[in-house]
Amino acid sequence: MGEVGMSVVAAAVCVGAAVWLLGERHSGARRAQLLLEGGEVVGVGPPSWRSLAGELRRIREWLRAEWWSAGVGLVLSLLGASVLPVAAGLAGVPLLRRMRLAREERRRRELRGDAVITLCGTLAGEVRSGRQPGEALLRAAHDSSGLGDAQAAVLAAARFGGDVPGALATAARQPGAEGLRGLAACWRVAVDQGAGLAAGLDRLEGALRADRDQRADLRAQLAGARSTAVMLAGLPALGLLLGTALGADPLHVLLHTGLGLGCLLVGAVLEGLGMWWATRIVRGAEAT
Repeated sequence: MGEVGMSVVAAAVCVGAAVWLLGERHSGARRAQLLLEGGEVVGVGPPSWRSLAGELRRIREWLRAEWWSAGVGLVLSLLGASVLPVAAGLAGVPLLRRMRLAREERRRRELRGDAVITLCGTLAGEVRSGRQPGEALLRAAHDSSGLGDAQAAVLAAARFGGDVPGALATAARQPGAEGLRGLAACWRVAVDQGAGLAAGLDRLEGALRADRDQRADLRAQLAGARSTAVMLAGLPALGLLLGTALGADPLHVLLHTGLGLGCLLVGAVLEGLGMWWATRIVRGAEAT
């Protein structure tokens, strides 16, 4: 395998040892928790299937999707006897983590938007049933659990006669909860001028639902463009697989020859530029 291959194997062993030590670091707390829950002696005898499943779940949570980049790079390093793939895989971990966090934040934003729509509809129903606005908001806010950290402030303002519009405006600063500004405006108009709160909430709910449906429709229309971009991004990997299946050694050419390294560098730059440009086009369409 050579010195390079031995160094890659040693790096893989170090990574495995780090994962094992990470699991052992929490073993004491985990044993104490199991002892308190089940009243059994923990740590003696073979592990149960439940503890094994819990350990696998913890490893899966720790090994987020971005770490698969390092794993693929390690495999390619072993196959190609070079440290370049594992270095590229480790370099891709921060980028993939950023993408995952952005996807999770977008999901939280969508959940907050759905919670605001639910809050408006529930509050309108409570007001129509004859409840006072403060009591109706208390009941409706308890049913809407996706408003985030500012939900407690809104409940406190409604319960103790505080500044409900101010609490709603503060909660509206969270991404996805912008519709609470409209709810605060409806509250001010209903309380200060005696206007019908339920009618304003109905119109607000309808507008928020229409906006959400429009974004969902646009996202569905752009799904084809995203799929095409992902497919084009995966063509180089398909080319490597086809070359290997035909009996060639594309990894050796790319990683151990000057012409191959040049092609690899140019291809990586063009791949990154293509993905960036496609992502920019899609995001521009979404923003419009």
